[in-house]
Amino acid sequence: MNSNVVNAPKPAVQKSYPDLLIGLVGRGIQKSRTPKLHMEEGAAHGQRILYQILDVDQFPRGDRPLEAIIDAAEFCGFAGLNVTFPYKIDVMPLLDSISENARAIGAVNTVVFRDGKRIGHNTDKWGFEEGFRENMAGATLDHVLQVGAGGAGVAVAHSLSALGVKRLTIADSDHSRATGLQTLLKTSAPTTTVDVVTLDDIATLRPDGVVNATPVGMAKLPGSAYPLASLRPEMWVADIVYFPLETELLAAARAIGCRVLPGSGMAVYQAVRAFELFTGRTPDPMRMKATFESFVS
Repeated sequence: MNSNVVNAPKPAVQKSYPDLLIGLVGRGIQKSRTPKLHMEEGAAHGQRILYQILDVDQFPRGDRPLEAIIDAAEFCGFAGLNVTFPYKIDVMPLLDSISENARAIGAVNTVVFRDGKRIGHNTDKWGFEEGFRENMAGATLDHVLQVGAGGAGVAVAHSLSALGVKRLTIADSDHSRATGLQTLLKTSAPTTTVDVVTLDDIATLRPDGVVNATPVGMAKLPGSAYPLASLRPEMWVADIVYFPLETELLAAARAIGCRVLPGSGMAVYQAVRAFELFTGRTPDPMRMKATFESFVS
């Protein structure tokens, strides 16, 4: 008898996990890459993840209140939800508990249903930070302009402070929302000086970098929230929009020689952390990044 055959190691048996149902609730999200990120990473772990897009713009009977959507997802056995524009702040009163991180930021983008409770988390802050560190090392952070103070903008502002921004200027179409974020940051990010300007004022500024934290630039909301004529080659420009990856703002900035950061980094890394929350397992960030990049932009 061939001893090599007798002593050959047995193939490892991959652990089996129950199917998991997850969703993404938002508006204009039909082309989101998030479902594939979670489903393919789940498959790599031996788990079938069913990921449903809950695009309120596409509901056959029209709009439904966010509370009704959260209720329905919980009743139907979802393990959790990713939450995107425009619900990251509105979802908070509908939850049983909120993580310390999400409470400090004031926005939730991940909801886990567990043991009869709805638990809110924020993975956007960590996602933006990781993407920035990976792709923008050495970027000047003395003065940054952020356009947008909504749910994602709140997380991005906290990220910028954590990254070491000395002065952060915030502008939003809703001036009271920008001043509200300024007030929040005075307590939660005291190392950063924060001021607020109107959208009409931003063309007069000369920041080191600009972050678009608005949905402007999405396929359903084309255009640029930052005046393209104000771009300068020595600036860096970041966008949280990832569909399309090359927004009008990033294309214009790249064309004149600006260093640019697309929304892919934040999209991938927030999903890495969300996968951990949904499944309790550690995903492979590089594998998830490769999945993201397999899409045609």
